[in-house]
Amino acid sequence: MNYLEAAILGLLQGLTEFLPVSSSGHLVIAQFFLGVKQPGVTFEVMVHFGTLMSIIWVFRKDLLELLGGFISKSEQKKLLLLLIMGTIPTGLMGILFKPFFTQLFDKPFVAGIMLFITGFIVLAITRVKIMNKGVENIGIKDAVIIGIFQGIAIIPGITRSGTTILGALWRGLNKDTAIKYSFFLALPAIAGATLLEIKDLLKIGENAEFLGPNILATFIAFISGVFAITVFVNLLKKGKFYYIAYYCWAIGVLTVTASIYSVF
Repeated sequence: MNYLEAAILGLLQGLTEFLPVSSSGHLVIAQFFLGVKQPGVTFEVMVHFGTLMSIIWVFRKDLLELLGGFISKSEQKKLLLLLIMGTIPTGLMGILFKPFFTQLFDKPFVAGIMLFITGFIVLAITRVKIMNKGVENIGIKDAVIIGIFQGIAIIPGITRSGTTILGALWRGLNKDTAIKYSFFLALPAIAGATLLEIKDLLKIGENAEFLGPNILATFIAFISGVFAITVFVNLLKKGKFYYIAYYCWAIGVLTVTASIYSVF
């Protein structure tokens, strides 16, 4: 992978991480069409780390309030507890099914099929009945179910943001709480995935040929992720996600067709 390809993939990751189109699926598909071969999921983890930093940057005030109010504010304590409970099923799924998930990152056909499912997830977000549960009304059961939704989204082609927000809305959370909870729930999930791949990341560090492009892609993912968060929040509040569903289906058809054609 050269620097131009790394820049393209980093930009793609940052722009798609916060839209319900599956950034991991787009990375698999883009690498397929560009002819870039990155074994395993280390590259995906690094660029996801870039978008992790963009969440921290954009929501730094909320995160500082969350951490600062952990001792004195009951609502902040509860939110932190819920995030921990929501992370447990995601982490267990990532660890127990890691070999299964890892092999899917080398299968653009699977990513294309999963994008069809993502299209329906997007439509479901626009049709689910909006309730009015805030942080104070969220229970541990809600957190665990939303965490399972996030775990399913490890599959490339399944949107993480869309899946967790759908799960949150289905459990009765209002839009603002669902958005914030989805973003916050991504932090431990991405950080955990990075820690799991730390050995592979260190191996890459021994080879300057791979280190430079990976760092560039991570930085670009961070910058474009900061920009994309604002667009994501505005789209969700306006409820015009059905356009994104059509996009997911179109990319899915293109990818599945190209994957089948490449076999022959």
